[in-house]
Amino acid sequence: MTAPPSAKKPWPMKWIVLAIALFIPIYTYLTLHFRRPGPMFSPYGDMRDRADVIRLLKAGYQRVAIEAARPADPVSLGRGQTSPARGGLPDELGKTLIEKPLLPLEITSVSAAPSATAGIDYSIAFAYTLPDNKRQLSGAHVYVRPGELVVVADFEHLGGGLLARNRDGSALLTIPPGTLKPGTYRATLVGERASQSWTLQVR
Repeated sequence: MTAPPSAKKPWPMKWIVLAIALFIPIYTYLTLHFRRPGPMFSPYGDMRDRADVIRLLKAGYQRVAIEAARPADPVSLGRGQTSPARGGLPDELGKTLIEKPLLPLEITSVSAAPSATAGIDYSIAFAYTLPDNKRQLSGAHVYVRPGELVVVADFEHLGGGLLARNRDGSALLTIPPGTLKPGTYRATLVGERASQSWTLQVR
């Protein structure tokens, strides 16, 4: 009769701890060293953005991200005449975008010069009203095609129980040089229920 095989002894805990201690720094180094720079790949977001670009180009629009800031004090930039405009994105642009931006409820006033130089920044100061206290300014885009400039201030929902101080706010947008080609544009800063428009001459 053969003797039963002896039970295998488990590894001492010190060797397991040592293996983990060695593995974590090596893994961290390799991950940081060989990781692709930039944001992580997001299949849905990347495919949606690519589809948006293709659809915008077919509709004749160029989309450009612009700087958006909330200055502590109101800013006055010019005496250009603005007029109330219908709320919401222009029909063709609204049909083109796959995911609609989160707009302010109303654009209550705009301060912007009636003329601009193609090689110089063009700034737009405006006041807005939000539908609730659960949104904040997150950025802005312009959609440009010959004779038309659509300015969209992007908002995002505040997470958790965070709330904005009030529903009214102001912001300063800056269009980088080279975005606008010389010509005359009908510019519109878009709100969900009420927008503001003005004529812009770019030299």
